Amino acid sequence: MKLEKPLLFFDIEATGLNVASDRIVELSYIVVHPDGREEVTTERFNPGIPISAEASAVNGIKDEDVKDCPRFKERAKELADLFAQCDIAGFNSDRFDVPMLVEEFIRAGVDFNPEACRFIDVMGIYHKMEKRDLSAACKFYLGRDLKDAHTAEADTIATKDIFFAQLERYKDTLKEDVDFLASFSRRQNNVDLAGRIVRDEQGNEVINFGKHKGRKVVDVLRSEPSYFSWIMRGDFAQNTKQAFMRIKLREGI
Repeated sequence: MKLEKPLLFFDIEATGLNVASDRIVELSYIVVHPDGREEVTTERFNPGIPISAEASAVNGIKDEDVKDCPRFKERAKELADLFAQCDIAGFNSDRFDVPMLVEEFIRAGVDFNPEACRFIDVMGIYHKMEKRDLSAACKFYLGRDLKDAHTAEADTIATKDIFFAQLERYKDTLKEDVDFLASFSRRQNNVDLAGRIVRDEQGNEVINFGKHKGRKVVDVLRSEPSYFSWIMRGDFAQNTKQAFMRIKLREGI
C-alpha cells in the first residue's frame, strides 16, 4: 500500500464506556511509515477516577496498576501532534476510540481537529464484508486465535494485521488509498464523533437519538430553544456540544 503519510493504528482501554465521563487508562498505537517501518508504543495513564469493575474484568487493569502513571494531560500535546501528522485507523474506532481520544484532548485543553484527519475503521470494512467481531476477524483473516484479547497492544496488533489481510483478500474491491478506505469503512455520516448528529442523504444535519430523532437540527433549535440548553447541561461529549454550538452560531439561532 502506498502511503502519503504514516498510518497510525490505535486502541484504547478506559475506565468505562461513557465517552463523556470515563477516562483513558491505556493507549497503544502502531505507526506504519510509508517506507514500511513500524513503531509500537503502549502507554498507561492514571485516570484520576476509579476504574469500573466491569472495565477491569475486561481489560485486566486495576486502579493500583496505574496509580503511579502520568495523567493523560501530561502527554496530550505530544500525542495530539503525533496523531495530527498521521492517517488514523482502529477497530470500532469511529464509535468509541476516536470520540474518547478527542474528548481527552478537549479536557486537556489541547487543540486537535478531527475534521482535518482521515479515519479508517477496520471494523467498518470487516462488517461490510463479513459482519463479525475482532476475535472472529482474527480467526477468519489470519487463521489464528486472538490471544490476550482486550489488552490494548494485542488488540492493536491484531487490528493492524487484519487490515493488511483485508487489503489482500479484497484487492478487487478495496483500493489501497486512504481516502477510499476512510469513506468505505464509515458506517454513517456523522457530524459529531459520537454520532448524535448525522447527515441525511441530502446532506442535512439530523438528530440521531431521542424524541427528535430524524428531525433537522436547525428545525429543533428554532422551534424548541430549551433543547439547546438541555444539550449543553446534559451528559454529552464536549465534541457533541461543540457540534450543536457550531450549527446554532452558523444559523444565527
